[in-house]
Amino acid sequence: MATEFDQRMMARALQLAERGLYTTDPNPRVGCVITAGERIVGEGWTDPVGGPHAEVNALRAAGALSRGATAYVSLEPCSHHGRTPPCTDALIAAGVRRVVCAVGDPNPLVDGGGINQLRAAGIEVESGLLARQAERLNIGFFKRMVRGLPHVTVKVAASLDGKVALRNGASKWITGEPARRDVQRLRARSSAVLTGIGTVLADDPQLNVRDQTIEMRGRQPLRVVCDSRLRMPATARMLREPGATLVYTTMTAGAGALEEAGARVHTVGADMRGAVDLVAVLHDLASRHCNEVLVEAGPVLSGRFLELGLADALITYMSPIVLGSEAQSMLALPAIDDMQRRLELDLVEQRQLGKDIRFTWKPRGPNQASQG
Repeated sequence: MATEFDQRMMARALQLAERGLYTTDPNPRVGCVITAGERIVGEGWTDPVGGPHAEVNALRAAGALSRGATAYVSLEPCSHHGRTPPCTDALIAAGVRRVVCAVGDPNPLVDGGGINQLRAAGIEVESGLLARQAERLNIGFFKRMVRGLPHVTVKVAASLDGKVALRNGASKWITGEPARRDVQRLRARSSAVLTGIGTVLADDPQLNVRDQTIEMRGRQPLRVVCDSRLRMPATARMLREPGATLVYTTMTAGAGALEEAGARVHTVGADMRGAVDLVAVLHDLASRHCNEVLVEAGPVLSGRFLELGLADALITYMSPIVLGSEAQSMLALPAIDDMQRRLELDLVEQRQLGKDIRFTWKPRGPNQASQG
């Protein structure tokens, strides 16, 4: 039975895990607290890829005080050799007496193996404390490990009447600076930022994180462009930015100039409309260890993700302006002639950002094929 002290220590471990929100990808964000009695003697969180995990950092901070201590970890300790040795070995060698983990690791290389190894070494192990919060912190990692797909968030900035651009395409700026800074943080936590060729040709976006206040330890999300006919110019700005750009196309030839400019080009099948198969795109991104994908695209591609049930979340930044009936709508969706076929969403969160309001929605209904 978890005590009030156990609750507080696991909450602290989750706070520590959040310090890796922008840096640990593709590894999960994990925090660890070491206590002797009811005194914290060591804390740690996971370093960027290739660096020590949370448990190792916390054990180093605790030193000899780890012997006989309790370790609170926000995810089951790993028990396999990856880029770093198993954390279970470090906990056993340190002489920890008890381990409390929030939730099991869904990675097939772990998935209960860490807990079993600790118990076999005589360590008392408890699991399930603040599990929901721990899963939410690593929502993309859990989905990729369980379903082989990344967590997908579609982001839209719109006027009060649901428009994203004027009839002539002008859209800067619908939202204010606080909302745009928030988008930078969405990008920073994402494994990849995805857009369509229409947005590239119209806006020539950079799709990178430019907010210098966000510590990413040199990491940038993968930039992804869906471009069925390979119309992306080799002079696109994003190709000159640090980090990688991946272009999905249905073409089997003609990628030479783009690849010379630094893009990676990957051919996938076409859907019934001749566009790139988004399901194939998401499976391929998962194979590239992408946990969270942020879609920043035009109305057609954004609408397609919702229409196909591939969006796990929709974030709308609503600005108190009106752009009129001839402006471009925020989502291009097929005509619905039956109310039973409407797309329904649940409001998860709303937040004021300057003059704008950020709404976070979770789509629901039979079309949500990607949902667990």
